[in-house]
Amino acid sequence: MADVSHRPGDLAGHPDASEMRDRYARMLGKRGVVAVDGLLLLAGLYAAISPWTVHFSASSSELALNNLIMGIAVAVIGLALTAAPERMQGLSGACAAIGVWLIVAPWVVTRDPGTGMIWNNIIVGACICLLGLTAAGMVMRNNRET
Repeated sequence: MADVSHRPGDLAGHPDASEMRDRYARMLGKRGVVAVDGLLLLAGLYAAISPWTVHFSASSSELALNNLIMGIAVAVIGLALTAAPERMQGLSGACAAIGVWLIVAPWVVTRDPGTGMIWNNIIVGACICLLGLTAAGMVMRNNRET
């Protein structure tokens, strides 16, 4: 009868152990903190639903549509950065640009924005811009190291 007992195995003797360890270290070293991508996703989702949570005025339907489109774009970029970081790393700079646009959008898109709309877009835009700059900085740092 064969020995089928399950004992804890040590992979140190595995012939591919050093290669697997090196590959794992390379993969972890390329993308600093992955939390930035998740935070971009969440910030984008909030920007998309913010017109209905902050109760934008009825006269600012253009700003609500703008926030919906920009929020979905940031959420998709955050999801893409999380799912395929090596192919999508150039899009982190686009998030910074979208964040700047969200800051100035209340005055560009609507004639008389309310205080809640202004502060909402300033805070969300600043968060998205900072997260985008952080992700872009991590990409530049990783490119410089390799």
